[in-house]
Amino acid sequence: MEPCLLTYNSIVNGFCKNGRYERAKEVLNEMMQIGMSPDTATYNTLLVECCRKDNVVEAEALFDEMLRRGVVPDLVSYSSIIGFFSRTGNLDRMMTYYKDMQSKGLTPDKFVYTILIGGFCRHGAISDAMKVRDEMMKLGCQMDVVTYNSILNGLCKEKMLCEADALFNEMVERGVFPDFCTYTTLINGYCKTGYMDKASSLFTSMLQRNLKPDVITYNTLIDGFCKAGEMERAIELRDDMISKLIHPNYITYGTLMNGFCDGGFLSEAFQLWNEMIDKGIEPNIVICNCLIKGYCRHGDPGKALEFLKRMKSRGIFPDCITYNTLIHGFMKEENIDTAFDLVKRMEKEDLVPDLVTYNVILAQFCRLGGMQEANTIYRKMIEKGVNPDRSTYTSLINGYVSQENLKEAFKLHDEMLQRGFVPDDKF
Repeated sequence: MEPCLLTYNSIVNGFCKNGRYERAKEVLNEMMQIGMSPDTATYNTLLVECCRKDNVVEAEALFDEMLRRGVVPDLVSYSSIIGFFSRTGNLDRMMTYYKDMQSKGLTPDKFVYTILIGGFCRHGAISDAMKVRDEMMKLGCQMDVVTYNSILNGLCKEKMLCEADALFNEMVERGVFPDFCTYTTLINGYCKTGYMDKASSLFTSMLQRNLKPDVITYNTLIDGFCKAGEMERAIELRDDMISKLIHPNYITYGTLMNGFCDGGFLSEAFQLWNEMIDKGIEPNIVICNCLIKGYCRHGDPGKALEFLKRMKSRGIFPDCITYNTLIHGFMKEENIDTAFDLVKRMEKEDLVPDLVTYNVILAQFCRLGGMQEANTIYRKMIEKGVNPDRSTYTSLINGYVSQENLKEAFKLHDEMLQRGFVPDDKF
């Protein structure tokens, strides 16, 4: 008995599900060779797999082939390709297919609208997302929690928190229950903008609804309180998560350490470093740089240098940021010999001094009136192929002006303009 269309479609589906798209395409060709016309379901299976693998060229070719053969695309066909462009941010192509779908007399459903809204929100086109939302509501297509979450995420990204709050209230009034994603999105939005009372209130509401926060939720709140300088609240949250058997990770510790370092509480930050190691959480270079920055910022680059040895002993090797921070710390203390020794060490470790390195050293020489040394550094950076930026020129010009060497200052001012940098108003 000859296999029927349904059998072929099952085979195509099986190959696609197992990631064997090329074999599925061969089956499509075999079908046509024996005179069996593939239908919408055949093409949809292949389209979904192409879009899943981000093979847009093949997906569009399949879509065109489908139309040429007189196979009518349905909502699944369009939603697959619209979804791909939504995800990748090609909003013009997304809307081209959407309009084409409408011109074919197909009415978008909630799923298609959610895809469109998600695309606009992910890529910062909130006003377009709201237009689609209005169209959706006019047609009587009710938004679900996924649609609301997409818009809330977009609003929070754009810091439109009043609008996000109004939308949250609307979803509750319409009987759409906020889920874990809703609360996490809003908490993140409020934390990032410093509205910690609002973030805390939402966290309490989340717990009251028996929605369990995860390590990301806690880390978001901890970060917010650290940035607000409320370290006691941040530590309370760390303790709370441990009591609920949610294990702090390296992000938790890194965030807390950064908060303590910013506030000058370096012993507390170092205590957390030891605690995370005791718990088997290996610190990374970002966390190490945080402590080094803390010591240098608060006037103890010597302690930072000691810590450098400690991190190396654990197999954590410094990067350009580590050295630039240390160099800046010692230059601030006017310990120029140690700063230059660090530059040499940096080069020995195959770390190339960058613009930040040169600017740090050059700026300090300019502040100290060492314009000859500053000029030497300036020439060296150009020889090494490191292009000066506005900060470089500003330091040099200020240095020469303070020594009343206006000839050199104006010469650098002209050079700065030639390189396309706009000087400060005071120049």
